[in-house]
Amino acid sequence: MKFPYAINDFGTLIQEGYFYQDRTDRIPQLEDAGRQLIFIRPRRFGKSLLLSMLEHYYDVNRADQFDALFGNLAMGRNPTPLHNQYCIMKWDFSLVNAQGSLPEIKAALYQHVNDRVTQFAARYAARLTQPIAIHPTNAVSSLESARFAAQESGQAIYLLIDEYDNFANDVLMTGRKPEYYEGLLYGEGALKTIFKTVKAGVGQGIDRVFITGVSPIVLSDMTSGYNVGEDIYLKATFNNLCGFTETEIAALLDRLAAEGGSWSPAEALDLMRTFYNGYCFSQDSHERVYNPTLSLYFLKALQTDGRYPHEMLDENLAMDRSKLRYIAELPHGEEVLAQALNGEEGVLIPRLAKRFGVADVLIAVKDQPFMASLLYYFGILTLTGVGILGKSILNIPNLVARSLYVERLREMWLPTYEDRQTIPRLAENFYLRGDLAPLVEFIEQRYFPILSNRDYRWSNELMIKIAFLTLLFDDRLYMMVSETEMDHGYIDLSLIVRSDMRRFQALDLLLEFKYVSLKDLKLSGEQVREKSMTELAALAVVKAELDAAAEQARRYGAALSERYGLTDLRLYAVAGIGLERVVWQAVTRA
Repeated sequence: MKFPYAINDFGTLIQEGYFYQDRTDRIPQLEDAGRQLIFIRPRRFGKSLLLSMLEHYYDVNRADQFDALFGNLAMGRNPTPLHNQYCIMKWDFSLVNAQGSLPEIKAALYQHVNDRVTQFAARYAARLTQPIAIHPTNAVSSLESARFAAQESGQAIYLLIDEYDNFANDVLMTGRKPEYYEGLLYGEGALKTIFKTVKAGVGQGIDRVFITGVSPIVLSDMTSGYNVGEDIYLKATFNNLCGFTETEIAALLDRLAAEGGSWSPAEALDLMRTFYNGYCFSQDSHERVYNPTLSLYFLKALQTDGRYPHEMLDENLAMDRSKLRYIAELPHGEEVLAQALNGEEGVLIPRLAKRFGVADVLIAVKDQPFMASLLYYFGILTLTGVGILGKSILNIPNLVARSLYVERLREMWLPTYEDRQTIPRLAENFYLRGDLAPLVEFIEQRYFPILSNRDYRWSNELMIKIAFLTLLFDDRLYMMVSETEMDHGYIDLSLIVRSDMRRFQALDLLLEFKYVSLKDLKLSGEQVREKSMTELAALAVVKAELDAAAEQARRYGAALSERYGLTDLRLYAVAGIGLERVVWQAVTRA
């Protein structure tokens, strides 16, 4: 097998023998879903390849290539009547320079549309009985000419639009002047006018439209400009239209293993499941989807190097950090990120926001449903269930996404050079020796003073857990999962050494956390700070919580050891006392 990476052209994949996970069987469902479809997925989730597949399937000029391209795929064996029946026009707004002044951005947008209309005119010249006039400064006029030429020639246009929300994302992520965006989309703005032309042209030369993007921001701002598109991105039918299912990943690993290698397919699947799985895009679907870019990154490394990649996060996805930074800097944004790290409860919102404008993003009050919805569209939260009164439950999908949250909170709370130097040293001491004392001392002296200045409702067990999570997180060394479901309960924090890193003698670790408030102890912060850890541990309330944590650690530890074949899993019971002290004990196995 040849694994493609960053290859979005369907023809190249098929003709050059690259691996392609067949999604052509969805074509009949897409045709039945409507003539103007809007499909949203996080970046690098396979949207461009999907559009390329549709382009090759419907292009009238590629009829003689149909068997070569689709013969071994589902639609090659049973094509729909519409295959190879359209003249394809394709726009990609990610290629439009969104920098510069408003006139410069408008000119770049018009130039892109004009370029694509020019290509369309050349590609289908033999089929068009009417000439297409390209207006050098008015792409709307050029598009109207192409639409009219197709209509008069008895041809139908299938318009494919990729990254339709490029301009909104640029404003959102860079903080550029919102009036530029407003000038494009409000009133008679250039982008809105283009979409109004598309809307008017449907049934008048333009027969079908398929639009992809990352978020629904532009959909709200376009209002009457394009209010006829049908949203299919939350439908269960199309949950895995992009991405891989676990069955497909397992089959790929088995095929790779048959080519030779010293790794285990079952072990590799468990690693990929932890780091890359977990996406669900419909409340009506229970199927989890693997991130395709990260999966191919992993599989290609496994094939070419014979081992797992050292860094499980492909740095081509690193720009997701800027999206977390945007949320974190909003009022109460930190609280949303911290709540998301609580895998047992997650973030609970009444419903996903399906359409909101740039004004909402830049000016309006940002409540938790708004922030959580944005994180969902960015692909760093995902749907995991339905809660009380039908509310949506969102959680971090996997360990790669979790690493971005941890990284962001650590950068915000512990930003100094001294912190950056100290944290790895303290964590490595725990990884190698199982000694929590230096780490606890750092939390008490450095971490708690920072956190106590924040007025959070979640100053409790979650706060203690997040302190340890942000300091100990190392996905290069560990499969580190918070709230791992195990034995009818949830492990607070487990650090299981990656199989490819066991040669470095790091310990497998499990921590169970409890929280005791100063009110429960009937002590002041000063009184708690004056007591030794031994004295605090002997207090009845603290002892009861430590005993409960120890019992949970033993029960979960036994199940975790059996699952991973561990012989020396170290167990710890940890109790936070207010935001003043941490009491801990190593737990002996039963």
